[in-house]
Amino acid sequence: MKTLLISLISSFVVLLAPLAAKQPNVVIILADDLGYGDLGCYGHPKIKTPNLDRMAAEGARLTQFNCPAPFCAPTRSALMTGRYPFRCGMTQNPAPDGGPAADALHLPEKEVTLAQVLKKSGYATGMVGKWHLGHKAGFLPTDRGFDEYYGIPYSNDMRPVQVLEGTQVIEYPVVQATLTRRYTERALGFIERSKEQPFFLYLAEAMPHKPLAVSEAFYKKSDAGLYGDAVAELDWSVGQVLAKLKELGLDDNTLVLFSSDNGAWFGGSCSGLRGMKSAQWEGGYRVPMIARWPGRIPAGQVSEEMAITMDLFATVLEVTGAKMPDDRVLDGRSLMPLLSGKAKSPHEYLFGHLNSKLANVRDARWKLHVLPATQIKLKPEADGKWLDPRAPDGVTILAPYEQYNLDAFPGLNTGDTAAKMQLFDLKNDPGEQHDVAAQHPEEVKRLLAAYEAMNKDVPVVDEVKRAPYKK
Repeated sequence: MKTLLISLISSFVVLLAPLAAKQPNVVIILADDLGYGDLGCYGHPKIKTPNLDRMAAEGARLTQFNCPAPFCAPTRSALMTGRYPFRCGMTQNPAPDGGPAADALHLPEKEVTLAQVLKKSGYATGMVGKWHLGHKAGFLPTDRGFDEYYGIPYSNDMRPVQVLEGTQVIEYPVVQATLTRRYTERALGFIERSKEQPFFLYLAEAMPHKPLAVSEAFYKKSDAGLYGDAVAELDWSVGQVLAKLKELGLDDNTLVLFSSDNGAWFGGSCSGLRGMKSAQWEGGYRVPMIARWPGRIPAGQVSEEMAITMDLFATVLEVTGAKMPDDRVLDGRSLMPLLSGKAKSPHEYLFGHLNSKLANVRDARWKLHVLPATQIKLKPEADGKWLDPRAPDGVTILAPYEQYNLDAFPGLNTGDTAAKMQLFDLKNDPGEQHDVAAQHPEEVKRLLAAYEAMNKDVPVVDEVKRAPYKK
């Protein structure tokens, strides 16, 4: 009898082993140009984002989350490789309409993507949306670890705006009003098809990058104009993904991470931070980050500890057990201790890019601009508005004409004039208005030492020269 009992217990344990060892699913949702203050849970007074607010309430929300560069491709490369852009060779934006050099930019072949390591670990890998790490043959998502791909491979205002299925163009011109809905449908379809095995979904949303566009269900429905409409539909998209996971019983075994590639463009909100997308002020770098995993991430967590985009990569490696080659530096650190408890930041310092150069360094309180912060400068026409060469034209770019302009600056546009070696107290002056370098020389010295130590690893490269954009 005893032998029989032991045998039965052993058989039961064997049956349970696959269930206990089941790898978690991973969903990363990346908004495009979503500002730090664009969500309800980050304090926007008008834009309603009930799904993202609920996701934050059921998980963790970070208030000091940065991207490594204040524009698209470098941050996306950091997300996919876990490395600062200067390490992974992606410090500028590929652009099919930016001249031959910009057209040819891509993530170097030697880099290993998150999709590649997860695929090697038995994951189904699917991507929907904006790739922006190379759009030529050989450098598209299906060449870099994704089983399937659907989306515009770069920004939705870069001509030719076209949707790819795998490597084939299936739509040109693109009706952008239905883009968020179609991206969402594709994401849900991938989840449905992959439910029997561990999967990694990378949903790189088009909105709220210009040109802003929404479906009829959301157009002129918010109290915050076209920008609010676009963010509301983005929020709906996130809600659909979360609902599908719950419907399929995958909720408790899926880590969902949500963030943005950089700060807001005109029309958005950087929530009292200085600058905007493309600027080295905090409005360009600081973005929302929300994580949800029932049973693993306690509900209602709010952390003021600083973190950075590469940490999402490291977090996914930890929870999935996937292994990267040990021949390269990884800059990301797992956020699971921070997300699941009250741990401190895994970083003493964070660094910000200005194209191929490091421009600044910050810690929990202080930020040192070693190089002068740049701000986008767009020359207005006689009517005071900027004539966008990539605006909707009804022929090659199909989107609403009522886009935002210079009078809708998303962040603070005041403060001490940008200069080398400026120090700002982010705790007491989050808007970077007053340079206090003269009052705190010891902090300047300490931060500069950290900057110089990291800067030794930064290669000197020629910046890509871009051709003027034409309609």
